[in-house]
Amino acid sequence: MISRENFAGWYRNRFVWVAVILLVVSAGAVVLVNRTDPQAKPADLQSQIIARMRTTLEQADPGQHNHAGHAAQQAATTEKPAVICGVRVYGYEPTEATALADVQTVYGFHLCGVAEKQRPWDVAVKLAGPVIMDVSTAPPGIQVVEATAEVRFIDRLRQMFPPKYAEPATREALTESEMADLRRRYDAAAGL
Repeated sequence: MISRENFAGWYRNRFVWVAVILLVVSAGAVVLVNRTDPQAKPADLQSQIIARMRTTLEQADPGQHNHAGHAAQQAATTEKPAVICGVRVYGYEPTEATALADVQTVYGFHLCGVAEKQRPWDVAVKLAGPVIMDVSTAPPGIQVVEATAEVRFIDRLRQMFPPKYAEPATREALTESEMADLRRRYDAAAGL
């Protein structure tokens, strides 16, 4: 049988452990909130490039993406629908850059949806494909890879991208988590 003194000591220690656990959980929650805060500054160059690329594409008019034949079916309002993008960076030049200000050209992939109100992702106007961004200019230049009547898509890709970035561009798009984030952001912008 447990004595009253032993029980009181155990009982007090239990409260100490509960307090410690709550403190650790609270600290972890603060760290997670700060890590997912969209206003938080990216920690590394790759994250900074991704943020710059996405922001540039989302703020650009869909026509600036240089995609032929894509026009959003806007409602009778004059409000422009949001463009929501997911991006992937294959690489950048110069490769020895250590700060975003030193980066001149970014090679990557973009998938953007024009988030018209109440229009589901599956029927949204989309802009997608390999993209080159000249981030040394203001505003950054956007150049997408498209086939022409004379040049096939794959040949055009190889003309525009350095070989080390063209290879991943032929087989890699967004990851599953990048796609899930894109869909979540699109649904919120489209009011779904």
